[in-house]
Amino acid sequence: MKAFPAFLACALSLAAVSAARADTYPSKNITIVLPLAAGSGMDTIVRIYAEKLQHNLGKPVIIDNRPGASLMLAAQAVATAPPDGYTLGLTMTTPMAVNPYLFKQMHYNPEKDFIPIALYLKSPFVLVVDPALPVKTVPELFAYMKAQPNPLNYSSPGAGTSQHLATEYMKQLFGLDATNVPYRNTPQSIMDIASGHVNFGFVEAGASVPLIKDGKLRALAVSSLQRLDAIPDVPTFAEASNSRDFEAVAWHMLLAPAGTPRDIVDRLHNEMKTIMADPEMKRTISGLGLIPFDTPDEEGMRAYIRSEREKWGALVRKLGLEGTQ
Repeated sequence: MKAFPAFLACALSLAAVSAARADTYPSKNITIVLPLAAGSGMDTIVRIYAEKLQHNLGKPVIIDNRPGASLMLAAQAVATAPPDGYTLGLTMTTPMAVNPYLFKQMHYNPEKDFIPIALYLKSPFVLVVDPALPVKTVPELFAYMKAQPNPLNYSSPGAGTSQHLATEYMKQLFGLDATNVPYRNTPQSIMDIASGHVNFGFVEAGASVPLIKDGKLRALAVSSLQRLDAIPDVPTFAEASNSRDFEAVAWHMLLAPAGTPRDIVDRLHNEMKTIMADPEMKRTISGLGLIPFDTPDEEGMRAYIRSEREKWGALVRKLGLEGTQ
């Protein structure tokens, strides 16, 4: 008879602690660690919603840009931070779904070291060609590639990047041959298509839309499952190729270190869901060539990461890139 009251008292005590913590969080500055430099599309979006989080939570939200190590420096910093809700991190496809296969050694575990808070946007790519190329549709590009005595070349910001894997995914599905021309930075990889040095490539929407509208690049398709507001006449790759399930996008996800208290995670998830549902925020994201995304719950986010890991991991292995970094 005494065990039940003791258990009840313990449960009530834990509930009281949780409620007190929810009431007092946050009591100091919150830091969001980013894997890309200031001025990037990711940085721009984060700074906008960080200001809204700061207003809603009543404490400063500081941005800590830590690019480098194939986007893994930021992830490592978050994985090893105290799980108290005061250090959060931004991640994307490469460090969570590609690098685990590319790299022999990593200093964090994508499955065990984080709690997902919000999956809030997808960053699509645009399949573009040198306007001098005599193709205006995806089927015409495929036919042209197969008719050439030597493979066409395509640009990417490096082996294992989302743009590289998107093109290899296309090649695998449609039996195509093309040679990767890796660059050290995204702008140059795009400009060399516009200048005719490279034949085609999947390129970031935000960086390529102005060139597309100026006629310096010809857009054939977008890599997401929905069209982009910025270039609404350009079909999705799935539409253009009759490949219903084709999608090759980068995605942005806010994370907390594993072990962060559930009440804090839930509050941050709800805050992000509200912020990202705002029509003005959606317009801002769309205006940058990105796709706003209504975040699923934690299990939905974990399932999405697993599906992305399976898709890109299989491709990395097929390309012989597993463990090459």
